[in-house]
Amino acid sequence: MKEIKRDIYLNRLISRKENGLIKVITGIRRCGKSYLLDPLFKNYLLENGVKENHIIKLELDKEENSKYLNSHELNNYIKSQIKDKDMYYILLDEIQLVDNFESVLNGFLYERNLDVYVTGSNSKFLSSDIITEFRGRGDEIRVLPLSFSEYVSVFKGDKTEAWNEYVLYGGLPLILSKKTDEEKSKYLKDLFEQTYIKDIIERNNVQRFDIIDSIINILASSVGSLTNSQKIYNTFIRNGKEISLNTINAYIKYIEDSFIVNKSTRYDVKGKKYIQTPQKYYFTDIGLCNARLNFRQQEENHIMENIIYNELIVRGYNVDVGVVEIRDEIKNRKQLEVDFVCNLGNKRYYVQSALNLETREKTIQEERPLMNINDNFKKIIVVKDNIKHWYTEEGILIIGIQEFLLNQDSLDL
Repeated sequence: MKEIKRDIYLNRLISRKENGLIKVITGIRRCGKSYLLDPLFKNYLLENGVKENHIIKLELDKEENSKYLNSHELNNYIKSQIKDKDMYYILLDEIQLVDNFESVLNGFLYERNLDVYVTGSNSKFLSSDIITEFRGRGDEIRVLPLSFSEYVSVFKGDKTEAWNEYVLYGGLPLILSKKTDEEKSKYLKDLFEQTYIKDIIERNNVQRFDIIDSIINILASSVGSLTNSQKIYNTFIRNGKEISLNTINAYIKYIEDSFIVNKSTRYDVKGKKYIQTPQKYYFTDIGLCNARLNFRQQEENHIMENIIYNELIVRGYNVDVGVVEIRDEIKNRKQLEVDFVCNLGNKRYYVQSALNLETREKTIQEERPLMNINDNFKKIIVVKDNIKHWYTEEGILIIGIQEFLLNQDSLDL
């Protein structure tokens, strides 16, 4: 398979090189974290004059490296490889498997000629306790599965064929090596059952396998819809399942911690405050979401919304669900929804996802929440149609989904 360039993440690593912090590469399993470290980052180091014996790399999930899961063994091995005062680059894959790894990493921080990069597939090692251990000296680089532009760059076919495959099977890199629909669907289903769910159960000592399995299915069914733990709890109670609300909250957090889903909180645009519940959950990879639904529930609008959300996260934005309160003709309060409020530094964009704007009435409906926002930040509607972007009379950018995803400057057209 052709080498996949992951320049967004590679550049983020390069910009953090030798910054005195531990670079922590996180993301769902099989999304390409190891590939980012080696060959991409390792090759960059070699091409820029770093000697190979000054790059120390360990894949800690490999059987031959199992002895290094003991923190003392790992520490001793790394120290034994340091032969001079030149800079050494430490690349440790799946660091969360090492017992008491926090103390090892903290020890590396005191060595001026060590530049440390680690990967991990769950966010337990990024908890507040461990961040405290690092004393502000951990630097996270979050990796997602392939964006559509990354996927297209190696897909054998045209953009339309690529899009049809991507919305169904997602962007986990190995999906590109599978030849048939049967192989692709089996890969995603097996990955969920044999890796993701198994990891969650073992790591968190989950007792109710049936409940956590059902919660994942509920979240997959409710992509693009508001939900919360109370609503899920009520569903279980109606179906005769005995479970506590606290357990449901814990299980949802386990699923988030494994990077299977991301939570997007609602933000009151006019009131400038967060509304803690209900929220929306989006799958890190749309193929995994479809696999959980056995590829039955193909709702284009929700799939497109999920893909747009992931693209905004890849580009580095903090993404909330917007709420705009208005008063109707008889002065009743009504809440309108803006799909995404995107913030990065002093930049903000309001983004709506719509399958089409086939009539003026449909355009007005999609514009309405945006037109009730009383600020001058850019407002955008992304549609499924492969169109040339244009502006409405109200100054709102209308852009096709493929141009939005393939043009890294699409928010600023």
